[in-house]
Amino acid sequence: MEAQAPRRANRSTVLAHVLTHGPVTRTAIGQETDLSPATVSRIVEQLLDEGLLTETDGTPSTTRGRRATRVAIAAGRGVVCGVDVGGSNVRLVVADLAATPLAGRTVPTPADYDAPRLAHWLADLIRQTVGDHLDRLTCVAVGLPGAVRQHDRTVRNAPNLPQVEDPEFLRLLEKQLATSIEVDNDSNYALLGELRFGAARDTQTAVMFTIGAGLGAGVAIERRLFRGRSGMVGEFGHLPAGPLGGALEQIITGPGILARARDLGLPFDNAADVFHSSDPRLVPVKQYVEQALLIILTAAVVAYEPEVIVLGGGISHALTPDLGRLGSRLREIVPSAPAVVQSAELGDLSGALGAVVAALHSAYGRLGLAESDLAHVPQADALAGCDLRALSATVTT
Repeated sequence: MEAQAPRRANRSTVLAHVLTHGPVTRTAIGQETDLSPATVSRIVEQLLDEGLLTETDGTPSTTRGRRATRVAIAAGRGVVCGVDVGGSNVRLVVADLAATPLAGRTVPTPADYDAPRLAHWLADLIRQTVGDHLDRLTCVAVGLPGAVRQHDRTVRNAPNLPQVEDPEFLRLLEKQLATSIEVDNDSNYALLGELRFGAARDTQTAVMFTIGAGLGAGVAIERRLFRGRSGMVGEFGHLPAGPLGGALEQIITGPGILARARDLGLPFDNAADVFHSSDPRLVPVKQYVEQALLIILTAAVVAYEPEVIVLGGGISHALTPDLGRLGSRLREIVPSAPAVVQSAELGDLSGALGAVVAALHSAYGRLGLAESDLAHVPQADALAGCDLRALSATVTT
């Protein structure tokens, strides 16, 4: 068994390099991984025989008259589906093993369904979205609006969609799909998407807050999600820093903002409209939200010392004009505070794309990729040329 460990490690190194840099030549793999040419050649041939890699057209070699063939992951060998379940919408993205998106859609969430009916509906939606690729579906990852305890997949604190807390929901979903399901908090997956493809792609340690109808948090250290025992890591919205010990989450999320506007006799249907309004009576409400968010950002900085803090969700978009001032105030409190940025590139698809990454990690693990190599795959430019707006188009079922 001990003799096999280096072989497994070398195989993982080669496969990870191809996933990160492919298509790539055998020579380049050896030069950039410090593996011997003989070792690289042997592993590549094994992976080709297993159908995990495929050869592409040759590229000019430094040796006259020869062309060096490149190898890439056999992307069509399987597909994965990333699902972001929210209280308002469900977003899905289907991708091949190279993380190239094949299909996607956004569908309103039937929030009035009970747990069994919601599970059946979601399973049907996943099958419809995967479509003709269903026979090659290898893994589904589902982000849920609640704290997920990984060891037993218990879901708690999901007030916007309490049905997902019922154990029957995940049990029926897995039974209906007849494939492995990864599950996590939706904000964790949103951060995973930003780490691979978005605003946190060049960082090792990052924090993300998703602010909408609820407040979600994701933390990554050395490019790995940090979840803790109960899935509550980074959930600073629970801090009792509001009036009479009220939770900060009640101040900065949509329902709380709308409630305070109504108290002023200013009814709004959308919390974001409160920030777009120039009514002077709303100034205290905006200041109140900013102060609550500042407390949360400060807590994140002193707890994790992130290189970047990413804000996502509908409320964060409404705060765009105020981000500069918010960042300045944060640095007055903690001079070493990082930049506070928005999920500008991925937008509302952060969670679904992060779920794709989680599903791919599960698939790669079954192909022999070591845990230590997962933080660097898939390719960061896998979305190059992809029309994210079309991918997230809202449809009705």
